[in-house]
Amino acid sequence: MYMKLSMIAAVAQNGAIGSDNDLPWHLPDDFAYFKRKTSHHPVIMGRKSLEALGKPLRNRTNIVLTRDRNFTADGVTVVHTLEDAVATAKSINNQEIFIIGGAEIYRLALPMATTLYITEIEKAYDGDAYFPEFDRADWQEVSRRHHPADDRHEVAFDFVEYERK
Repeated sequence: MYMKLSMIAAVAQNGAIGSDNDLPWHLPDDFAYFKRKTSHHPVIMGRKSLEALGKPLRNRTNIVLTRDRNFTADGVTVVHTLEDAVATAKSINNQEIFIIGGAEIYRLALPMATTLYITEIEKAYDGDAYFPEFDRADWQEVSRRHHPADDRHEVAFDFVEYERK
């Protein structure tokens, strides 16, 4: 059976995805989109992303990838290679697995990814974590939905889905 290995991220115009282990923006509808896409699927994240979240995500199998052989956390499966993370996720749900960050995990997973769900934020933000650059020629944009700035969202953004060609 075909398995989708999807990466999901909100990315500023300058590629920033985080600052001081947090998001530099507040976009409630992007949170809702993330929750809707990833619920009931395994999610793979780095240790720092788990620490930023504060706890495992509900209604998802949380797999944490870390080099720290002594790291443990309640409610998550800890692995030490991306291959082990994907194998663990596949054993739970072989339809779609989500890579949810951070920067190092995205960089490791990009060559294996089949789908990118990118919230393209129409503003540059200061950050210390960046989404890896990817060659747009390798990807087909399959959908784009615009979300204007409003009283709950400080900036406009697009929900964009790319599939590897």
